[in-house]
Amino acid sequence: MAHPYGRATALAAAPAARAGAAPARPAVTGPVVTRAGLDPALVSGRGAAVAFDEQEAENARTDGTVIGPDRTPYTLPSEASGRKAVRLLPGQYVEFTLPRAANALTVRSSIPDAPGGGGVTAPLDVTVDGRHRRTMTLTSQYSWLYNQYPFTDDPGADLLHPDWWLTECSCVPAGTTPAPILDKPFRPAHFYDEQRLLLGTTHRAGEKVRLTVPAGSPAAWTVIDLLDTELVAAPHVERGGIDVRALGADPTGRRDAAPAIERAVALARRTDRPVYLPPGTFRVDRHIVVDDVTIVGAGNWHTVLKGRQVTLAEPAPDGSRHTGVGLYGRPAAEGGSRNVHLSGFAVEGDVRERIDTDQVNAIGGAMSDSTIRGLYLHHTKVGLWFDGPLRNVRITDNVITDQIADALNLHTGVTDSLVRNNFIRNTGDDGIALWSEKTADARNTVARNTVQSPTLANGIAVYGGADTTVSGNLVADPVREGSGLHAGARFGAEPFTGTLRFTGNTTVRAGTLDLNWKIGLGALWFYALDGSIDADVRVTGDHYLDSTHNAVMLVSEYGVKDRYDIPAVHFKDIRVDGAGNSVLSARTKGSATFENVDARNVGAVGVNNCGSFHFPATGSEFALADLGGNDGGWLAPWLLPNTLTCDDRPPVVVPPAPAPWS
Repeated sequence: MAHPYGRATALAAAPAARAGAAPARPAVTGPVVTRAGLDPALVSGRGAAVAFDEQEAENARTDGTVIGPDRTPYTLPSEASGRKAVRLLPGQYVEFTLPRAANALTVRSSIPDAPGGGGVTAPLDVTVDGRHRRTMTLTSQYSWLYNQYPFTDDPGADLLHPDWWLTECSCVPAGTTPAPILDKPFRPAHFYDEQRLLLGTTHRAGEKVRLTVPAGSPAAWTVIDLLDTELVAAPHVERGGIDVRALGADPTGRRDAAPAIERAVALARRTDRPVYLPPGTFRVDRHIVVDDVTIVGAGNWHTVLKGRQVTLAEPAPDGSRHTGVGLYGRPAAEGGSRNVHLSGFAVEGDVRERIDTDQVNAIGGAMSDSTIRGLYLHHTKVGLWFDGPLRNVRITDNVITDQIADALNLHTGVTDSLVRNNFIRNTGDDGIALWSEKTADARNTVARNTVQSPTLANGIAVYGGADTTVSGNLVADPVREGSGLHAGARFGAEPFTGTLRFTGNTTVRAGTLDLNWKIGLGALWFYALDGSIDADVRVTGDHYLDSTHNAVMLVSEYGVKDRYDIPAVHFKDIRVDGAGNSVLSARTKGSATFENVDARNVGAVGVNNCGSFHFPATGSEFALADLGGNDGGWLAPWLLPNTLTCDDRPPVVVPPAPAPWS
């Protein structure tokens, strides 16, 4: 989501300088496979089931330097998976051991920006067991954003909004004399990018994959965050499909393939056959409108739709200044599209700046009774942005990475839809958002997805709507102005009605510091800004691991605290393993019940209860009910039913790493 308030953040500094360098780890002989930087056993059954094995660079053998851990925004380790990475100088390496047979890999890395912005490229050598050398080309052309929302790629830019309040000076610069002096580049962020490589042969478990920065690299340093390895299947052939090459599509990427693909789509609709995108790279520099058609690729490692961002001669009616590669349903105002089925290909965009009016998303428009499955979406503004009303879209088994804004947004009247088993990493805004602007979303389920390292905002956010279920997801490492799981009455959303369910989710290293308020959020964050959150809200079976501040926060904006509240939230069968502050931070009027909520390694009082900040003699305006089975001493009798324990900014006590629950 766009964040109009996204204007106050912590002091800026060059990420490399503040990375907190630490000595390299001892040599590692075997693979250390993780999920979201954790032992997979700690998140078993949660998040997306993926084909690849994740290995963090800090667990591998290296002669480089481990950086982190750090959760301070604007630093390289803060945006790294697990909040650590390895920095290599030219000539240095990091080496991983294959846990299973593999013929493909993904490297998540960062290299410096160009001095004037715009990014650079640099080589990275890949060898397996000292042989089979390949060279990847890393780039920072799609990373390194600066300044205030909606950001710029110019490191020397002055403030984009000098009339906004800044936390750095606790002032409005345009109205302050003398004007504050702010370091440049101001608020650097969005450092990482990832590249995929097919190795051309299958390598066995136990073989060593070494990533080496060549001695003559133009990059002063290269930070390696992680390596994903997998065994990619042979290309799929769609029997009976209309091969786009037969209609003139060029699989080398040299000639524009959009007209040929459109001809294939038209023929497929007339003959009731699928469109087949064979192996190759097909250049598409604009939107292809799809309706009542099935488009099948050879697999997202084999078939790529790749496009350049194109500046329009004049803005489009919707405000877009650019276009680019994308498959779009018809607008809802024109009736939308239906019966669209997309699977088995990649979309590689060319979006390097955030312009909120631009429609430069990989998948967009309105598609009812449709499926989007097995896609790889990369370097677009938003992976999938659906503008409803529309119904019954199923978004499953996709990989969405390196987006300038959201990975996926169900916007305006999206109903009866499913978002399941998608893997998302490195978004510039919410990973998954359900935004009931003007028309309520309803009866949607977000299940078994993994969202890692959103650099702004939340992992999974629900903005209003009816009967929403968020279940079985894994969310890790949000950086700033958001948290792991979020329910917000904000951004002009329609009210929450019916039920709101958070069930069986796990968050890791969430509960960030909000840089506007300078208070700690919760790994699960309820926010009553535009209205009360007055639905049947139940949180069951969630695990909140290693939360930087709080496991749960319920808050209403100070200016509306006497108008809006959060009447009742019910927590059951919850585990909290590590919270720098509290299990619950209440900064609103309302109530909550707790049953079988177990907590350990809590840094401050179990409940930080400020209510709505009137501090009456009768106690807080937020009431707690103990329904039994709450272990760990966090919900002590003296806290009940509404003892004021308000500490506006308690110090953080860093908890130990999460461990199995005995």
